[in-house]
Amino acid sequence: MQTSFTAEQLKDPHIATANQILRKCVHCGFCTATCPTYVLLGDELDSPRGRIYLIKNMLERGEAATPETVKHIDRCLSCLSCMTTCPSGVHYMHLIDDARAHVEKTYKRPLVERLLRDVLAFLMPRPGLFKTALILSSLVRPLAHLIDKLGDKRLTSLLALAPKETPPPEIIGQPGIYPAEGEKRMRVALLRGCVQSVLDPGINAAAIRLMNRHGIEVVVADGSSCCGSLTHHMGKEADALARARQMVDAWSAAGVDRVIITASGCGTTIKDYGHMLRLDPAYREKAQAVSAMARDITEFLAEIDLPKVSPPKPLRIAYHSACSMQHGQKIKSEPRRLLEGAGFTVSDVPEGHLCCGSAGTYNILQPDIAVKLRDRKVANIRSVAPDLIATGNIGCITQIGQATEIPILHTVELLDWAHGGHEPEILRQSSKG
Repeated sequence: MQTSFTAEQLKDPHIATANQILRKCVHCGFCTATCPTYVLLGDELDSPRGRIYLIKNMLERGEAATPETVKHIDRCLSCLSCMTTCPSGVHYMHLIDDARAHVEKTYKRPLVERLLRDVLAFLMPRPGLFKTALILSSLVRPLAHLIDKLGDKRLTSLLALAPKETPPPEIIGQPGIYPAEGEKRMRVALLRGCVQSVLDPGINAAAIRLMNRHGIEVVVADGSSCCGSLTHHMGKEADALARARQMVDAWSAAGVDRVIITASGCGTTIKDYGHMLRLDPAYREKAQAVSAMARDITEFLAEIDLPKVSPPKPLRIAYHSACSMQHGQKIKSEPRRLLEGAGFTVSDVPEGHLCCGSAGTYNILQPDIAVKLRDRKVANIRSVAPDLIATGNIGCITQIGQATEIPILHTVELLDWAHGGHEPEILRQSSKG
């Protein structure tokens, strides 16, 4: 793609990076076939190719984002399916991230939308406040029909996504050191997380138990909660980079061999810290080192050759590969191999490359598209008649679980169970029911 940035514009390193990305695009359109919003809406501007043109024009002109451009950028899920498909190596993730930051700096959103985004960006990365907000939402839920009459589906979708009850906190997973059982093979850090630590603290507890049993010492650093992913994808770069620096400091001081992440959306961002902090001389090298150490929990378990075992129950599992797992981190075979190694029967989900509609805060901010994608995903899952669903991202668990009675849980919870841990709570409840 030809670009026409001036020499002065190219002195801005963000513009220079965008220029390099844009010039790789050859307009082939392969990306349109795998883009969820284009598949649903059929609008060229809601495809990666269309958005690339909009971003190019916006950045070349050096102007504030227009309402039309913002509409189509906001509709992007950042699922990165286009990057898996693209034959030219266009790094769409970095381009859309820079576009969102430009929108945040130059575009004044309507008041209600601005307030909603600011509230989400403030509450969700702070586990204590987020949990309080969820408890308060249960008091407001009976008024959902009245809120719906206000005509803003984002508020009702927010209430619908909030769980009726928040699980009690897990002792395992709090900041501290969890020693290896037997001979210590390795010392790793584990991201505590923000949203996941509130919605399902059992995920990290299962990961710690499983790693400890296989000779891995686990460190949960104090303050290592939000990685910055949520605000990064909302274009709030100052907040995201501050959180990235905090994580880099915590893990650099922990003396670990790996950084383990159990939420694949967070993993994609942490593996990109080297790029995000490339312009900060105080953090550039440390961030690159952290990114190099970062592993999804299934990626790490495959590295340490988790042994094969017999399953606690013969179950058919539909494995839903989160977009941030298969497209963002290019982790495709490891989770399935681990589940099969634990003795489970694993089924692929049709249209597995398409997003479920979760995408961070997307299912709140773009509820109509998110619901259509969710229902399409659930229908595809049902078609393989599974006993349960496994995935590697808390957003997908929340999104898909809202629309099906089939139990859905994190891959590591199943692996922990198969390797000597207790049966996951959701399976105990479903067997009683």
